[in-house]
Amino acid sequence: MDRRELMTAGVAVAVTATVASAAKAAASYGMTKGAPDIKSVGPLAFGPAGVLFVADPVGAKVFALDVGAGRAMAAQPVSIDKLDMRLAAFLGAAPADIAVRDVAVQPGSNIVFISVMRGSGAAAVPALVKIDAKGELSQVALTNIAFAQTTVEKAPGLDDKRTAGRQPLRSVTVTDLAYTDGTVLIAGASNEEFTSAFRRVAFPFNGAAQLNSLEIFHVSHGRFETASPITSFVPYGGAGSVLAAYTCTPLVQFSLTGAAAGSQVKGKSVADLGPGSTPTDMLHFRQGGEDYFLVANSRHPLMKVARRDIDKQEALIKQADHVGAARKELPQAGVSRLANLGDGHVLMMQQDPAAGLSLRSYAVETL
Repeated sequence: MDRRELMTAGVAVAVTATVASAAKAAASYGMTKGAPDIKSVGPLAFGPAGVLFVADPVGAKVFALDVGAGRAMAAQPVSIDKLDMRLAAFLGAAPADIAVRDVAVQPGSNIVFISVMRGSGAAAVPALVKIDAKGELSQVALTNIAFAQTTVEKAPGLDDKRTAGRQPLRSVTVTDLAYTDGTVLIAGASNEEFTSAFRRVAFPFNGAAQLNSLEIFHVSHGRFETASPITSFVPYGGAGSVLAAYTCTPLVQFSLTGAAAGSQVKGKSVADLGPGSTPTDMLHFRQGGEDYFLVANSRHPLMKVARRDIDKQEALIKQADHVGAARKELPQAGVSRLANLGDGHVLMMQQDPAAGLSLRSYAVETL
């Protein structure tokens, strides 16, 4: 066997080993191959290598998809213009019929995954789109993929007439999710009297789930509230704690450590970012050896908050606007979605009235 044959054989063995390894990993996570019945796509989060969690708010489920670990590579700068036009052309739709729900970057491979709804109303069709390092688009096939699923406990019914803001309560069954330490964290709404809910589901999905209702002091409104769900959150400080953002626009700490299933958990309001806005995404990053959070808003500028300022902030219990932990407004305009691109960059989805939708990466030291 000559050198070329040896190389070819080596590649074949490596590919076979990779496929076998992926199949073994999928089996260990309780996944089976098939066509997941995904009715809508919303928040995304990555878990163990190759596992992408996809929220289906309409179907009241969370799916774990085996999208493959991807080839390891260093993070590359991202600069993609007119993403809305490209997505529309790729999915065969008009730009007005494309709604991006979330963006996630696969750790290690740095492939960008985007959840998209194509169309409107009951006719809208879900799609998962990948963008590789060259900026090329492809679609995640949902017909023959290893997957597992879990039902979102006590989801609002399809006929529930209640709303969160202007949205039907069912549509905010899942507003955000994250994975940490073998647990999928799920924020959203429930069918209970106190509709703001936080769920913790063990992964692999084995039926172990816990739901807690949430109560916050809404600083701008000047009252305690239990109805509006978290719009975005990030795991915070370990041990079951999160930093969450709500519409109109409080930042709240929650510690769920030791919280009994079904109990109500009270949050600690640590900042008010200003009324009349909805947080669309949050992200944690490190800069100069310290922890920071970014909060993207529908109306307010992108904001940067230091963890040290949150940690020393006393609970806010009086009505006010623009109070609490210090924050810095950043110049990046029109940011709707955020994702970590490796440890050194942050990926931002930005909307410009003239240029449309774009994806840009920014080095953390510039933020």
